[in-house]
Amino acid sequence: MPYDPSAFPPFAVTVDLVVLTVRRHALCALAVRRGEPPFQGRWALPGGFVRADEDLAQAAARELAEETGLRAHDPDAPAQDNGAHLEQLATYGDPKRDPRMRVVSVAHLALAPDLPAPRAGGDANSARWAPVEELLQQGGYGRDGEQAAPLAFDHAQILSDGVERARSKIEYSSLATAFCPTEFTVGELRRVYEAVWGVALDPRNFHRKVTGTPGFLVPTGGTTTRQGGRPAQLFRAGGATLLNPPMLRPEV
Repeated sequence: MPYDPSAFPPFAVTVDLVVLTVRRHALCALAVRRGEPPFQGRWALPGGFVRADEDLAQAAARELAEETGLRAHDPDAPAQDNGAHLEQLATYGDPKRDPRMRVVSVAHLALAPDLPAPRAGGDANSARWAPVEELLQQGGYGRDGEQAAPLAFDHAQILSDGVERARSKIEYSSLATAFCPTEFTVGELRRVYEAVWGVALDPRNFHRKVTGTPGFLVPTGGTTTRQGGRPAQLFRAGGATLLNPPMLRPEV
């Protein structure tokens, strides 16, 4: 029998973005308030439908640029000032996850240094950075006196999975440097680990570990006083992608 597309129910693919950054020493995610049904007025992750002429990576990179102005960073290319680490996170396909029709979402995780206030795009009527602990709290999320409600669709699960991916990957990879500017201090890198893991770390022990891990950090030869106090040595990310030994997360 010849293939008949009309014999199959409508089916759509979307990309959703877990965009994480560290702001004011807290791990934050980009959240948008939906301007249209379904879940109008609820907070959600940024994302949208994959266009007919683009693949998944292109769709995720487009949504990232539209929502943040960032370009997806090619890990094999030199770092960009407005580049962000972008990787595929997981696929979500519960038949009832979207009330409009059968929709499968391919979620992506994006990491970038401290970012400016976001701009809303698409069907979102507002956007903001929010601490992940607030977005994932049991009673739901709300701001400015609005009634708290869970994130739209299954975005709470997607966000939770993205946060856990980030927390686990900075243990054994150099991914934590994606939250830092091109040149950074060991103290700034430590505050990234503390924000992502949600724990306080011993400064001296952390300094010894990161500077003693081959290929993790490379001194730039410069110093800075932007954190106050005495000049601190500046580093950039080294060539290592896997850390040996790993930076194990403290047990809480």
